[in-house]
Amino acid sequence: MENIKDELKKVIIDVMLPESEEYLEELNLLIKNDTTNQDDIEAKKDIESFIEDLKTILELIKENKLSNEDAKSVYEKIVTMLEEHEED
Repeated sequence: MENIKDELKKVIIDVMLPESEEYLEELNLLIKNDTTNQDDIEAKKDIESFIEDLKTILELIKENKLSNEDAKSVYEKIVTMLEEHEED
């Protein structure tokens, strides 16, 4: 495997952020059309927080403030999440 931080950055930029932002847009459309329920509103808050977390991770990588061990842990969690999502 290449540098784990590069792999983490790549999966965040290429997969996680686009998919998360697309889901946020869908939720915003539901809210705009007034077809939401409380779960949708909570999901919007959760996805906004998740997007901010992803951006924070990217910033930590850029500033070289994320250890390889932490990067590997986050990367493994994301890969697991993606694998679970594919099964759905």
